Amino acid sequence: MYNGIGLTTPRGSGTNGYVQSNIFFVKPKTNRLTDAKRRFEDGQGTAGLITKKPNRDILEHDRKRQIELRLVILEDKLIEQGFTESEIADKLVEARKALEAQQEKDEEEGEIIPTPTHQNKVSDTQTHQVAARKEKQMETFRAALGIGVSGL
Repeated sequence: MYNGIGLTTPRGSGTNGYVQSNIFFVKPKTNRLTDAKRRFEDGQGTAGLITKKPNRDILEHDRKRQIELRLVILEDKLIEQGFTESEIADKLVEARKALEAQQEKDEEEGEIIPTPTHQNKVSDTQTHQVAARKEKQMETFRAALGIGVSGL
C-alpha cells in the first residue's frame, strides 16, 4: 500500500498490486459561484432562436431554376404534340413572361421561397429555403405575441 491507496498485500487478489491512476476521471468544478455570476455572451442562452439568414442570391437562383424547369417540361410537351420549332419558341417566350410576372407578383406579396414543382414541401438539403421559411415563421410568431425583434 502506498499513501493509503491500494491493497495492503497483493497476495490472494489475483493482481500484481500495481496501482494505476484513472486518467479519464474528470474532476468537477469547485468554483460554481463565479460561474453563476457570469453574464451570457453574444448568442448564448437564446435557446436556438437565432437562425442563419437565407442567402437571397441562392433563393433567386432557385426561383430562376424552377422557371427554367417548367419551361423545359413545357417544351417537351409541345414537341410531343407536334408543334413546329417557331411555334414552340413563341409559346416558350410567352410562358417565360407569364412565369416571371407570377414571380414578381409573389415577390410583391412577400413570398421569398420558390415553390417546388413536383413536391409539396422543401427538402432538408435546401437549407436556404428552410431558413427563409423559418424566418417568416418566427416573424409571424413575434407578431402574434407582440414581441419586437429587439425583444430577444
